[in-house]
Parts: sequence; C-alpha cells; structure tokens
Amino acid sequence: MHGMDGAMAALHDVDLFGDPVMDNSLALPMPPVPARPSPSKQLQQRLDELRARGCCQGIAWSRQGTIAAIAKDGHSLDLRFLRCRPDSGDWELTDPNPWSTVPLAQQGGPITHLAWAATGSPELAVIDAVGRVTLMSFSIALNRPYNLRRFDVDPVDDLNAVVGCYWLPLTSHHTKQFLVVHGSAVWNQSAYKYENLVSPAFGPLHPNPNKSAFLVVTTSGVLKLFFSQNSTRIEEASLELESVTSSDDLITHASICTDIKNQLLISLATASKQLRVVRASIQWGLPQPSDRQAPPGSIHLNPAIKESHVAVTSWLQYGQSESSLDMSMAQLSHIQTLPPVVESINPPLLTPPVVLTVRSYLPQDTSYNQESQSIIDRWEVLSDQPQTLHPAFAQLGSKNAAASPPSTSRLRKLDPVVIPKIIVSIHLMQLGRVICFVFSDGTVQYRDRITMNEIYNEHNIACINSPVQVGFQFTNDTPCLQAVFSPTNCSFAQVCEDGSIKWNRLHYPMDDLVTALQDSRQYNAVLGALTLAISSSAVHQTNCDDILAIVRPFTRKPDFTFAWIKEMVNMLKFSVDYSEDAHHDQLVRNYNLQLCLSILNHLGFHGEFQPRSFSGKFAMLALNVRNIVILITIASNTPANLKEKLSPLDEPEVVDALAGCAKWAVDLLSWITDCIFGLLGDPGFMGILADPKRFSELAPYLQSRDDVSLHLLLCSSTRGFLSAACRRLVHLDSLCIRAAHFYQKQKDGDSTNPMTRPSEPLYHAYQKMARSTNSNLVKVQKFDALIGGLSQEIKAAYQRTLSGLTSKPKQRDQGNSQQGQNNNANEQLVKKAQTHCELDMLLAANPPPGFRDVLFKFFNSSLPAFRSQTDPARLYFGNYDILEVDDNRKILASKKAAGRYIDVFKRVELFSGPRAAKNGSLSNGGAADDTGPQWRRCVRCASVMEDVWGTRPGFTFVLAQQRKCSCGGNWGLLPRSSVRS
Repeated sequence: MHGMDGAMAALHDVDLFGDPVMDNSLALPMPPVPARPSPSKQLQQRLDELRARGCCQGIAWSRQGTIAAIAKDGHSLDLRFLRCRPDSGDWELTDPNPWSTVPLAQQGGPITHLAWAATGSPELAVIDAVGRVTLMSFSIALNRPYNLRRFDVDPVDDLNAVVGCYWLPLTSHHTKQFLVVHGSAVWNQSAYKYENLVSPAFGPLHPNPNKSAFLVVTTSGVLKLFFSQNSTRIEEASLELESVTSSDDLITHASICTDIKNQLLISLATASKQLRVVRASIQWGLPQPSDRQAPPGSIHLNPAIKESHVAVTSWLQYGQSESSLDMSMAQLSHIQTLPPVVESINPPLLTPPVVLTVRSYLPQDTSYNQESQSIIDRWEVLSDQPQTLHPAFAQLGSKNAAASPPSTSRLRKLDPVVIPKIIVSIHLMQLGRVICFVFSDGTVQYRDRITMNEIYNEHNIACINSPVQVGFQFTNDTPCLQAVFSPTNCSFAQVCEDGSIKWNRLHYPMDDLVTALQDSRQYNAVLGALTLAISSSAVHQTNCDDILAIVRPFTRKPDFTFAWIKEMVNMLKFSVDYSEDAHHDQLVRNYNLQLCLSILNHLGFHGEFQPRSFSGKFAMLALNVRNIVILITIASNTPANLKEKLSPLDEPEVVDALAGCAKWAVDLLSWITDCIFGLLGDPGFMGILADPKRFSELAPYLQSRDDVSLHLLLCSSTRGFLSAACRRLVHLDSLCIRAAHFYQKQKDGDSTNPMTRPSEPLYHAYQKMARSTNSNLVKVQKFDALIGGLSQEIKAAYQRTLSGLTSKPKQRDQGNSQQGQNNNANEQLVKKAQTHCELDMLLAANPPPGFRDVLFKFFNSSLPAFRSQTDPARLYFGNYDILEVDDNRKILASKKAAGRYIDVFKRVELFSGPRAAKNGSLSNGGAADDTGPQWRRCVRCASVMEDVWGTRPGFTFVLAQQRKCSCGGNWGLLPRSSVRS
C-alpha cells in the first residue's frame, strides 16, 4: 500500500497522457468572455408590435418630400421635411410640426400606420388601431394638410383592425407597356453609357389617370377599397377574402402587390401559421372600352371586386441552416409580396411573384452569448402558364383578368436566408429588382431580388447601379426601430430608440473627397453615380432635395456643378437649344431645363443676404422670369371649360399680383439694359471684342465683373424667356389701356347705378399695373426688337460657322433615299454642335468663336442705336432692389438689418420683425410676427412669399399655379415670428 501511495503521488503531477500538469497557482487567469449587450426594451417592444400584426409603419416619406411620423402621444402626427438652411445653404431635417387635428384622435384610437399615395397632389392614409382610415390631402405646403376624410368602422373591435394596405399605382405612370428608368451606368472607354431598366406596367388602376385608390386587409379577412368618385367624393367597396370562424383563422399580416394579369396578388398570414395567396380583380363598372380613360363626370363609379384562391402552405418551415431557438422563431414580423420583374428581354421573360416573410430572434439572456438573427423565407408563386410578355400585353389593361383562361398555381419554397441582425424595415428599389433591409443597429444591406445575394458591397466603377458602389456610404449608424427611404433612395429617416427622428444621407468620405476630384476615373464615377441617382426624379418629377444635399460638398471644385449638369443633359436628352425660334410654350414646359437651372440656383446660393455665384445669379433670374411668364399666361388664358366660372383678370387680387410681376419684369429689362450699356463703355470689354485672339477671355472677364447680363442675352433659352416676358408685358399694357377706356366710359355714364359703377379696387389695381408697364426707363417693344435682331444674327452665325460640319454627296447621281439619309445625318450633326454651344453658355462658359462678329456688330451698331432711345443716366441710377441682384456686402447687410425680403408671388417687399406694413395698397407687404400674416419659405432656395388664400375663384386658380417656388422647390410653412429660422 505504501508503494501504491507513492505511485499515486507520482501520478498526481501528470495528466492522463503522462504530460506534466501545470501548477494552477502559477497559471494566468483566463480573460472573461465579453457578454453581448442586452437588447433594448424599446427594440423588444417594437418587435412585439411587428409580430402582433402587420401594417404598423409609424413613419412615411412622400414623393413630394413630406416626412410624416406618429407623434409620441400616439394620437397626432409630426410633419417634417428637408430644407436648405437660409443662413448657409446647408441641408437639415426640420423640427416637427405637430398636427393634432387628425379626426382619429376624437375617439381616442391610437394611430398605427401611415402610407403615402404616389399621386401628384400628396395624399396620406392614416390608420388607427381599430381600423379607422383617414385620408389627408396636402397641396400648398409640405407641413400643412387639408381636406381630411375619415371612414369609421362598425363595430369598433379588433376584427376590423388593418393588417395590410396598398395604394394603387397611377394610370399616368402606366400609359405604356413598360416602365423605363435608367438602371445602370456602364463605362465605355471614355465615358459612361446609361442603360435603361424596364418593368411591366401592372394594374389594376383607377380609371382617372391622376387618382389612386387605397386598399386595406382587415383581421377578419375583408378587403376594403377606398376610391374617389369623379365628384371627388370618397367611397368604399369591400369583399370578404377569407371566412373567419375561429381565432386560428384570423389574419395577422397581409401584403398586396399588382400582378401582370392586371390583378392584385394578396398574401395572407394567419394565426394558425398558414400562408394563403389569393388574387383579386377590380371592375370599375364603366362602359367598354373606356376603362383606361378618365370617365366623364356624369359616370358613377361602381367597382366590384372578385377574388380567386391561388395556393395555401405553412409559413413556419424550418430550414437546414436554422434551429428552433425559442417560441419567438415561430412568430412572423414582416410579410412582403414582390411583383414579377423582367428577367430577360430577348426572349421576353418574367420572374414569378415572390412572397417574402421575416422571422426574427432576439435573445433575452445574453449570458450564453447568443446572436440575434433574422430568417428570410421565400415562396415563388408558380403558375402552369409561363410568365412571358405577350406582344399583345399593352391591350391587357382594358380587359378584366377574369377573361383570361383559368390556371392553377402553387407555392414553391426557396432556400431561406439567415442574417445575424434584426430586420426592422424592408424597402424595394429599382423597380423591385433590389431589396434593401434596414437593421436595428442602423445599418442597411442591399440584396438582389432574384438571387438574394448581397450586392453593392464592393467598389465597382465599371458598372454602376448605386452611389454606394463608388464610395458613398451611410455614416453615424444609430440604433433604430423603424426606417423609411426617400424617393431617391439616397437617404432615409429613422425612428431612434428614444423616439426622435434622425435623417441619414449618403456621404462621400471627406478624406477621400480631394482624391476623388483629382483621379479622373473616380471623378467620372462620382458624376455618373449622382446622375443616375437623380434620373428617376427627373423622369417622374419626384423630390430630389437629398441629392442636392449630397452634392453640395462637391462644389468646392468649381467645375463640378457644370460637369454634373452636362452629364444630366447627356443622359436625359432634353433640349437646351432654342435658337430656332421654338414656341415659348415648349420652352416653359421643359421641366428638365427648370431642374438644371434649379440646381445651378441652389448650388450658387451661400445664404440669404450673401452674394451669389455667377451661375447662381444667372439661374435665379432665369427661373423668376420663367415663373412670371407662367403666371401672366395662366391669368390671361382661362381654360375653355372654366371660362363661365371664373375670369381672373376681373378680380383685383389677380391684377394686383400681376402688377407686381410686371414691375419685376420691367425692372429686369431695365437692369439688363443698364448692364450692357456698362459693358459698352468698358474699354477692357470692348478691347476683348476688338481682338479676335482675346475672344476666349470674354467669359472670365464677365465673371470677374459678376455680370450675367450678356449671358442672359446670348443663351437661347434665357433669351426666349426674356422675349416671352416682353410679349406678356405688351399684352398687359393693352389690357390696361382697354380697362382705362372702360372705366372712363363707365365714369361718364350713370354713376348712380350700382350695376354700372366701376369697381374701385379693380380700377386701382389696373392703374398700378399701368404704372409698371408704361415705364419710361426702357421701352418693352424696343427691347424685344433688340433681342429679336440678336437672335437672327446668332442663327445666321450658327449656319455660317457650322456649315463646314456637313458632308456633301460625292456623286451627283446619288439616289433620293441616300441623299435624304445624308441630309438627316447632317442636320443631327449640326444640331448636336449647336446644343453643345448652347449648353456651354448656359453653364457660364465662353460663347463660340463664331459669336465674335455677332457681338462686335451688336455693341458697335445695334446697341448704340438702342441707347439713343433711352436715358442712360436714369437707368444707371435706377432702383433694382426688387430683383435681389445686389452683390455689395454693405447693401446686403443693411437689408438683413431691416429684415427686408421680396415676395416671389406678388413681387413686393415683406418685412420681418415688428415693422408694420405700408398702407394704401392691396399688396404692400406685411410684417411677419405673432399677429401678422404667415409666410412660406422655399425649402430649396429659401425664397419667401406671404401665405395668402383666395376667396375668389380667379385668384384661387392663379394662386394654384404657385404650389411650388419658381425654382421648383416645395413650400414649407413658417411658424409665426420665425422667418429667419
């Protein structure tokens, strides 16, 4: 035993394999395994809300720019928008504007969901906890709704709670067989070539092309349709999709999308973990074949909804790569029905619709170091009929889907995707081809809709689909509970855990910004990505202010703005050449040209009461004269169907506003005249014109003087605006003369008869207009003749200098067909060269060399003759404050101290602070304080106007044309006494 004890003692110092055992007293302590942070209480509550039922999105972003969010009290809304700071030009998210008069709050139902329509006039659907729906319209300002319409439910219980909703697409967006947007920018040796992305134009659609309709699915399986009659009255139609006989049949989540068969595809998740897919069609009760046309006002819409069951399966199907961690994995948090997308054009083929669901696991006990995770399940909705694009697809929109041959469908389960994060929001991009997931940590991830592979996670400048690929990134990740993307997908607003709203936009790393501007390939990639980003906004006329915020830091490179706009013109192919005497209506309706001028205006803005850049001043004047042309034209040309109801020029408010516009336009003509007279007397400028070798110094010299007057005359688009303004002024002057004769005749007649007694306010308004149009500083018709002669000289110069670009036939006996092709090619070549010249001048570059002779003749012959018909001294000492073209910092400082602004609608002075309005006129301006009138401020250029409302039909009609600022930016309603905020 003693020997055995010794042997045991010897074994005490070795392990089982005979190796010596380390003395524990000398061993270093093992570092503790860091525990994962516990999930926040707010995230747990949000996940419980998502699991309880669908349709609980508390923040929504309209295509016009309004961000609506449920307030912390749950019974009101907070309205926000992006705006350019008036003091610096930088962008920010505004403070919330509470809107507590939502009718839902009257009965105490908490708001649960918000959804915007894609209509031109913003419309917001607000849903409460028991299924009541309120539709809110927005018209003038981003933060002021009107026309609230509520739909009650009976009885008020959980069975009527909404678990899914959907706005129908607009007919105006689906007038063709395909929707086309720019999908990618592909590098082609020396430049980017922009390729189109196409998608079928799915229905069903509202018969009125400018209206949508709102669909909801309730817990009891009822599909409700809220639609607008032709009388603008909102009505409701409904259909029972599923029969609920027990609690297991209750619908917890639902999702709706449009299908190629002109039907609705609806996915329903039940409490018994069933996934049911049904199709529904809408018959509007219109006589054939006018289903796709706006119905006459006499036709009453009487929609009927029909449904057919597609397939049923269980949404709880564990995959091989997941495990059943706890009961939470058997709870659904999201459901999304993805419409078909074009997989290939040749041969034409569509992918099947897909139902996507999300289940999330949030560990409660972090001591076991468990990971959060989200599991994405997908089912393809397969049909025995192939998803092909038939050549007759364009005609399917006018047929009811029930007329198609019957088909059987089934659901095919795809491999699940497991992500070690909690998904809080799902967003579709690029016509449904890309799915963006937003996670609870504030990060985002992009995945291909077909393969579900992660994309945009590598640097790629050869084929660009997103700014993320060229270096842009979201920064300052903050934990969030909900998120919503902007119309451009370049920024998103998130609900943080403390209930605050944060705006997160794409940034280019500042450390790499200088490098990006120096490296030519990366520089072109940045230009291409930003051009691609703004293209959809240009095509669909949606809000793009967040892109301007992203671009603003790049303006430190002087030519970046010009290069970006050139790339936009190259991609969008819109006209900038109006040297061929195009009709003014085409020029005014050129939305993309207005967008380019708006970009120049904003990026040249450095804060109010601060000097603008050369291009910023040029664009500001061009946009304002364009807006004045529109207002005068609208007031003078009432639509034929409204002539019996309104006559704007018979209302004093309209005439008074037009008088202010006329004064601004005459002041602009006078200021331009004074400026070019200044150039005529400038030896430095005239020396450049006299020497052909120095002509390239012209633009730099004008920029050193900050004188945009000559570019306004040389650029065909702005010259067209000036010519249109001259003709409108002549028209207003003739109206004043006729009004004066009319009132004199009335005065000489029976003045005691109230029916023939002249209206004093209207009479004084026309007198005010006459004083503006009859200015002695410059004769409008003479000025119009001056720029008309300049236009003819420029046209001749183009023909003379560009004729060398055309090719002549080598043989006289060429056929007519070949000669016609050559002529067409020559015309296109000359047109392209003219467009290049016009775009350069639009962007403040030097005029083409062929303009030297034109300008030499203009300044040595035409202008001196015109000068002899004016008073140069009066022009020199004229007051042009209303134009806001002063660059003198002392003058700007005095205006700032006085709180002096210009109303961009009435073109009168407004004063902030305690200064009272002047007396004696209809529109002398006002004082913005707690008791004065409220103001609107443009979110893009910081211009202001008084928040006026019309009581007469004519003034209301004209005022409706001022729904946006002259620059195209939206209005934000300012709080009283907070003009400078």
